[in-house]
Amino acid sequence: MAPTSQDRSNLIPFSSRLKEGRALAQDVWSIFNAANLPADCINLGQGYMNFAPPHWITEAAEGALKTVAPNHYSHPKGRIRLREAIKNFYEPHFGRTINVDSEILVTSGANEGMYSVLTAFLEQGDEVIMFEPFFDQYLPSVTFNGGKPIYVPLHPPRDVQGKITSADWTIDFDELRRAITPRTKIIIVNTPHNPVGKVFHRAELEKIAALAEEFNLLVMADEVYDCLVFDQEHVRIATLPGMWDRTVTVGSAGKAFAATGWRVGWLIGPSSILFPTLAATTRIVFCTNSPLQEAAAAGLEQAKQRKFFDKQLEEYTERRAILTDAFDRLGMQYTLPEGSYFILLDISNVGFPDDYPFPESVLGRGRDFKACWFIAMEIGVSSIPVSEFYCEEHAGIGEVYARFAFCKDLDTLKAAGERLQGLKKFLKN
Repeated sequence: MAPTSQDRSNLIPFSSRLKEGRALAQDVWSIFNAANLPADCINLGQGYMNFAPPHWITEAAEGALKTVAPNHYSHPKGRIRLREAIKNFYEPHFGRTINVDSEILVTSGANEGMYSVLTAFLEQGDEVIMFEPFFDQYLPSVTFNGGKPIYVPLHPPRDVQGKITSADWTIDFDELRRAITPRTKIIIVNTPHNPVGKVFHRAELEKIAALAEEFNLLVMADEVYDCLVFDQEHVRIATLPGMWDRTVTVGSAGKAFAATGWRVGWLIGPSSILFPTLAATTRIVFCTNSPLQEAAAAGLEQAKQRKFFDKQLEEYTERRAILTDAFDRLGMQYTLPEGSYFILLDISNVGFPDDYPFPESVLGRGRDFKACWFIAMEIGVSSIPVSEFYCEEHAGIGEVYARFAFCKDLDTLKAAGERLQGLKKFLKN
């Protein structure tokens, strides 16, 4: 058959789920990618570390690569050494015995673990409640599995005198109750929270737990920043009365050990949740990276003896202080995080010319996109506009803020802090 002049570039229509999950839209990570910014711009936008994992963990990875078994498939549940390490490390935190065979599941990063839970439990049209601002991967994970996201915003403080902390971001529980319908299946509770840094307090979790019991909801507790809680009690919702049976708790070796590229995470929960999730993850990835499971196991096995998490918390406390000191010198308002490694800076008083040459990718987005682009180009420090983590209806809440990550070495943070002082001349009274 003779060739025709018909356009053949899009012959096969793609699934509508890609659009519903914003998967095809140019996301914030591609807009604020290092390739689009000045070569010397300091990246405080993306939440990955610019320093290596502890040497004793990378040495464990190297050792695993030199033996036979860790270079081959692992059981879909995860390697037994890592599951034993998770059991021994977390049993004191949960105050219960954890069955290594049925109540722990190793996943290819925390994100894949959450995706597998949603695959295992969502029917078409089931609703999933997400607190805004939300980790952006939640949205496509829900919609790809036929779910419908229901957004409940955390409300930032109004007219607060003095310092603002992440505890000042609050839930309207009447609003949360109204969001629950007969189709609601799951509620995602991210504590410590990305990007607010909020550590949900016991009273808040008890109210969420009561609603989960009343409406028979599965609770997905995203606790990947559980090792980064500053001067605050980290309450696990799974430990509240009656909540173990309906809660899956998500953990991450990447966040714990500065190894985000390893993609090793885990789920802890009852077999009634993990057995169907195992069926899903087995078909999605089959198993997780074997040698790095061994390294993650070594990390958990030695962490207490080495006082690793205590020292790491001290280091992150110093990192946080460098950035907050820079904001204090500017006289700018920010949310002091009780957990995680993010700070939200109020950028509502950052001025920029109306005719500033913003790229097309920024035009038409929230004011925070313009402010963050302006700061990156003129000051040389990149951040992430927070409206990206909201639905369109509530995006105005996020437009006030930029997210800065302090999971960087001290020299980088100090250099960023000095550069940020250049913002003074752009601040409006």
